[in-house]
Amino acid sequence: MSRSIESGEAPATPEPGVPERFVVEHRGVPVPAALWTPEGRPAAIVQACHGGSGHKESRAILAIAARLLPLGIAVLAIDGPVQGRRRADGNLDPAVARQSFREAWRAGVGRTSMAEEMSAALDQVLATRQWSDLPVGYVGVSMGTAYGIPYLAADRRVKAAVIGLWSTTYAASEHLAGFARKMDCAVWFTQQWNDEFFDREGTAALFDAIGSPDKRLVAYPGPHVELEGERLTDAIHFIRGRLLEESRR
Repeated sequence: MSRSIESGEAPATPEPGVPERFVVEHRGVPVPAALWTPEGRPAAIVQACHGGSGHKESRAILAIAARLLPLGIAVLAIDGPVQGRRRADGNLDPAVARQSFREAWRAGVGRTSMAEEMSAALDQVLATRQWSDLPVGYVGVSMGTAYGIPYLAADRRVKAAVIGLWSTTYAASEHLAGFARKMDCAVWFTQQWNDEFFDREGTAALFDAIGSPDKRLVAYPGPHVELEGERLTDAIHFIRGRLLEESRR
């Protein structure tokens, strides 16, 4: 039996078990995906998106899954458009992935197709597992926000999202404010106060553009870094609480 979604304890082990790996076909494109499930039927499901230097089973995604699984929450992740198993060379080096992502982002790769692929992966999991009644959440910062905002604007199944570490002033990001205005899910938006990639003015502008009535901007000291430690704890607390509210409705 899955543990209660109301529990807030961190797991005893730092990493979750081996996920179920599968491929989603979307518009003729194979999309590698991974699904972690708790013991028993989940209380909710969270779509997690890695950063530009990662992939669907990178350390950041494993940390998210390790926190959510003991709460009875399943975790779904897909590889970004130039990361993980989508790479013909199979290179998982973070520096290589980061540079590939920067080039792809500026070229418009995945600008809206990544959102469609995340929805397609969710469609497949909910249908095959008969989980269509589960509350859905989203966790994705940095690249996960760049590709996540169009996803959150379009997929109304998502009721709560953890995003951040992006700005309107970053290269090729002029479209994001328009998508952000269409969002209506609850949002926890994180900012690193000394972020070397995303300036404060552009970060605030992106947050301001979000149309969700339930949103909050949470700033932490330090440079650009993936969710970990206190920030990850706070993010999990938010997503758990909002999904718990949905499960009670």
